[in-house]
Amino acid sequence: MLLGHYAAGLAAKRFSPVVSLGTMFIATQLLDLLWGTLVALGVEHVRIVPGITAFTPFHFISYPYSHSLLLAAVWATLFALLLFFTKRTARGALVVWAVVLSHWFLDWVTHRQDLPFLPVEGSGRHGLGLWHSVPLTFLVEGLFFAFGLWLYLRATRARDKVGSRAFWAMIGLMLVIYVASPMMTPPEDPQALGSSALLLVFFGAWAYWVDRHREPRAG
Repeated sequence: MLLGHYAAGLAAKRFSPVVSLGTMFIATQLLDLLWGTLVALGVEHVRIVPGITAFTPFHFISYPYSHSLLLAAVWATLFALLLFFTKRTARGALVVWAVVLSHWFLDWVTHRQDLPFLPVEGSGRHGLGLWHSVPLTFLVEGLFFAFGLWLYLRATRARDKVGSRAFWAMIGLMLVIYVASPMMTPPEDPQALGSSALLLVFFGAWAYWVDRHREPRAG
């Protein structure tokens, strides 16, 4: 997923107003950030195979450390503990833990049967394969994103023009990239592809900026 992950970050703000939207965005994309780093280093492996699914040509050969369910729970726990010890918010840490872990389950909906439970060979591969249908992928992720956006807008309001205009500009860019993604040609070199995943930090930084110009709604 792409929009689906950001939907989880937007929705999470409703349950922990004290945690920045930027932190929520980093949390929801933490597994992909780890994946990009490990692919760039040659530890995990992916190939570009046009037609392997209708939505994306990514053939995820091996990503046990970033995308096994067991280690996803470990990364979620470490990230939540980091937040707890820096912000001293137990509720925020619990919400962030759920956001990080939600990445695996959202990927399970869209991916082919390539997601492992355990970081070992033979633990099985899992996925419902939503990516085999572009219209269905757009529908499911679009609805989920709309719901997450609705929750975020009910929980916060803009304090100034930056909080309004910069926020909607971010949302608009996300939608443009998402709609165009099935038509984009990804880098053929796996290391370059892994490095490109680190650009996810861009939306995290944007969200930190926007969130400083928004505030919780009363009640």
